[in-house]
Amino acid sequence: MAGAMSYLLATAALMLANPISSSVISSSLEAEGKCEEITIPMCLGIGYNMTRMPNELNHESQEEAGLEVHQFWPLVEIKCSPDLKFFLCSMYAPICLPEYSKPLPPCRDLCRRAREGCEPIMTQYGFEWPERMECDQFPKQGGEILCMDQPTHNTSSTPRPTNRKPLKPCKPGSKNCENPQGGTGRTKGNAPNECRCHCQQPLVSLGSEMSPAPFNRNVAGVPNCAFPCKETYFTTDEKEFASIWISLWSGLCAASTLMTLITFFIETERFKYPERPIVFLSACYFLVSVGYLLRVGFGHEAVACDGPIIRYTSNGPSLCTLVFLLVYFFGMASSIWWVILSLTWFLAAGLKWGNEAIASYAQCFHIAAWLIPTLQTLGVLLSGAVDGDPVSGICYVGNMNTENLQTFVLGPLVVYLILGTSFLLAGFVSLFRIRSVIKKQGGAGAGSKADKLEKLMIRIGIFSVLYTVPATIVIGCHLYENAFHKEWLKSLACSCFTSNKVKPIYAALMLKYFMALAVGITSGVWIWSGKTLDSWRRLWKRLFGRPDLSGANAVLIKNRSGKPPPPQFLIAGPGSASLLGPTGSVASASQHHLHHHVLKQPPLSH
Repeated sequence: MAGAMSYLLATAALMLANPISSSVISSSLEAEGKCEEITIPMCLGIGYNMTRMPNELNHESQEEAGLEVHQFWPLVEIKCSPDLKFFLCSMYAPICLPEYSKPLPPCRDLCRRAREGCEPIMTQYGFEWPERMECDQFPKQGGEILCMDQPTHNTSSTPRPTNRKPLKPCKPGSKNCENPQGGTGRTKGNAPNECRCHCQQPLVSLGSEMSPAPFNRNVAGVPNCAFPCKETYFTTDEKEFASIWISLWSGLCAASTLMTLITFFIETERFKYPERPIVFLSACYFLVSVGYLLRVGFGHEAVACDGPIIRYTSNGPSLCTLVFLLVYFFGMASSIWWVILSLTWFLAAGLKWGNEAIASYAQCFHIAAWLIPTLQTLGVLLSGAVDGDPVSGICYVGNMNTENLQTFVLGPLVVYLILGTSFLLAGFVSLFRIRSVIKKQGGAGAGSKADKLEKLMIRIGIFSVLYTVPATIVIGCHLYENAFHKEWLKSLACSCFTSNKVKPIYAALMLKYFMALAVGITSGVWIWSGKTLDSWRRLWKRLFGRPDLSGANAVLIKNRSGKPPPPQFLIAGPGSASLLGPTGSVASASQHHLHHHVLKQPPLSH
């Protein structure tokens, strides 16, 4: 301690003997405060015990300076450089000499030694060397400007030798290894498949000056690091094809489901239970496709991105939240409507329930189909789990967090699939029994009630199977992402994965998006029949066709006796109208005559 103080006093005396130039860096401004004893814990015993506030970093008090300098305490603890502690204290708690009123900045060599030892570790964890500590701004030792350096330190910047054996190169799964960029693969606990990772391209670094970002983001355990806006695993052509692929299938899904809905509104009475849930299922998939089409219309960046990074959460009203509500809420509602469809099919085929009996529970079906997805959606929004998909550009849940994927997506989908499949299999068993009974009784003729019921059940069964296969594939794709998501991120952040990049299978992701919309496309299977063509033909005539009668619609005649006459028919033409009597005689009258003589007749009974 005494040696350090004598060195500093001698240097100050030298400074007084050789006045410095007035054209110095900003740190040469005269200090305004008085000397005070150092109270910052990290700087106690540093070699001097008096400092001056405010310092050159504009900290008004030692408490304020201590809060910031202690962010570097982990680096001081691991002793990445023996000069770091003295360098930091020379900036945050600069020495105060009563004989000299000007501040003493750290020397440039001191800064460089501290930086060379600690910057690699900072970079490894996603931090950059602070700009305010740029070494070139500090004066050189021995120059005109007085500066601070550790008196016992050798000015040579040669790294100190370390007494350790060389380690083998890093490979995935190595515990004791050394990366080509520096650093070892040994981490806390020596966990397998862990290497030294840092926020490198194409990842986006969020932290600066050792200060954490205002929100917690990490990639493969690297803090203050975020995934970029768009997927980095695939080529530009693959990204463009993904956009076209999603546009194609979402458009077809919207068209198919819209046709089903219009057919339902044309003939509402035609769609009774047990097949009516297909209509609500189609409505859900129509809105899901609208969510995808919004992404196509507004673009990837407007929906799924937060500047240069992918969106990790969506708070409040936004385009991202709207797309999430359409895709997630109505996607889950469609799964429940499929469970209800399988249930009603089982009630009709297995338990012989009639249409009216099943329809009496319609209110319960609607409560379950809309309330459960509402609770799920609220859970996602309240937990801030909405995030962007870097491949498709939509907002969903679980794209960047596998725990959210398991809780809000995989869990519910697996439960719905098991329930629906159970009712589906039970209905098939009952259907086979009905067929065997019909064959034994010989009542399987065409046009019989049993034949109509059998056709109805087969159509519902086919549609249920067409749902089961895509739903199973979607769950399989989510399981694939859940299993390998962390490995994909490590391949971007960890240097030990650079030689063997791990990336998702492009075809698997494209298959997931197709199967997520395939059920809506196949919903038209239910309405593909002659009745549908007749319904659309009648709608077309009603909207664009000409009426069959251009004159009076019908004229009913009442005779004087009050009794209804024999059936008579009115043939209306452009200039005359003829009444055909029961014997085939024709009575002609001009339109003018019919218009001025009101003929009345009581309505005929049906």
